[in-house]
Amino acid sequence: MARRLISAAASVGAAGTTTWRARRPSLMTWPSWVGPAVTGALAGAAAATAWFATDTAMQARTRPGLLVRRPLIAGAAAGGVLVLATAARSLLLPRLEQGGRDLDAGLPDPPGEPTVSGGPGSSVDYHRLGREGARYVHTPTPPHSIEEVMGQPAVATPIRVFIGWDSAESIDERVDLAMKELHRTGAFERSTLLVQSPAGSGYANPTPAQVVEIATRGDCASVAVGYGLLPSFLSLDRVELAAHTQRMLLDRVFAEVAARPADARPRVLLYGESLGARVQQRAIDPAALESLGVSSALWVGTPGGVDSDRFRRGLTDEPVIVDRPEQLPRPLPRPHPPVWFLEHDGDPVVRLRRDLLHRRPRWLTDQPRGRNIPEAMSWWPVVTWVQVLIDTLFATNIKPGEFDSRGHDYRADLGAVVAAAYDLPLPEGAEERLEEVLRRLEVERARRVEGGI
Repeated sequence: MARRLISAAASVGAAGTTTWRARRPSLMTWPSWVGPAVTGALAGAAAATAWFATDTAMQARTRPGLLVRRPLIAGAAAGGVLVLATAARSLLLPRLEQGGRDLDAGLPDPPGEPTVSGGPGSSVDYHRLGREGARYVHTPTPPHSIEEVMGQPAVATPIRVFIGWDSAESIDERVDLAMKELHRTGAFERSTLLVQSPAGSGYANPTPAQVVEIATRGDCASVAVGYGLLPSFLSLDRVELAAHTQRMLLDRVFAEVAARPADARPRVLLYGESLGARVQQRAIDPAALESLGVSSALWVGTPGGVDSDRFRRGLTDEPVIVDRPEQLPRPLPRPHPPVWFLEHDGDPVVRLRRDLLHRRPRWLTDQPRGRNIPEAMSWWPVVTWVQVLIDTLFATNIKPGEFDSRGHDYRADLGAVVAAAYDLPLPEGAEERLEEVLRRLEVERARRVEGGI
């Protein structure tokens, strides 16, 4: 009887403490039903663990076999859950991949411009670009938007090269196809070449490309090569494959640029966002950026972890790290810093890492706290990690044209930060016009995707 009372007391105490901790604020606002569900699950797990550990310890002297049997039972149960999760994943993935292949209702036909992949003269099959690739090649910045921001007419039509996962069978063939497209479109004759590492689904954020297109008045090209069709959180097992793809592409691009006369080389800019940032960083030697020929690199919302730490330690130049445009150095330092990071203080994708399970992070001890990190948020082993994991599910709430500088949504920051990171001169008053045009272009893009225009 005493053993059961003590085990029950430990169980209740663990559940109560966990409930109290789990109800404290986190980085993002959750739907009303999520908080109670997460709190209940954590409290139940804590109660069961406390009872299991206490009861086993108290019986260990008289029933030593329990020290073996109960962990085996727990391991078997965990294995069963893993088997079920793997089965569910295998059923879900084909549907998600097909969703990544299917083109939007509003974009059934290839683009009409020869300056984009899938257009006239292109070797790329438009219908094999995937959903995200089709969106990317259909939405270069129109000349009237360039003139609206810059106060001068466009000097060229922006080039966009995209190679989808289904565009070729192998990495070598995809990169070959990308280079063929860059040559066909005359990308290496432009003043600026943006190499973007897409997310797992193939998503290549059009906003940084549009900033470059506007600031160069169309005298630029951008290229992205996909490495899958699944959302980023289901593509973590493809990081090495993705990095190999990016490494091969960059090697070919840098070799082509280096072979050209010094006065005829485009500026090479790198861009990666979220998983795309991790992939691009994995693909390159941080100490060799300048020798490779990179003019500037901007990485946005890089997922946290030892990979990110290792990359930053290897940089030979001090990077510029900002949470928002207001933190940009003014005037821009000279010589221009080659490496820039845009990371929200309260972005759960940036903050989530394995050691959050057992170690209090500095961002919860530093004073003053970073933007959008609640003062009442505290750290507790396991619990805080679970909270931030759930935060990542609600880190973006994309509504076309409604830019928000919060969580993993960086649209409100990209105009000014991209221009600064890439050292793109804008005329006086252009930043305000740029923001307005970017919002409008996003709304128009969403309508077009849905078949509204």
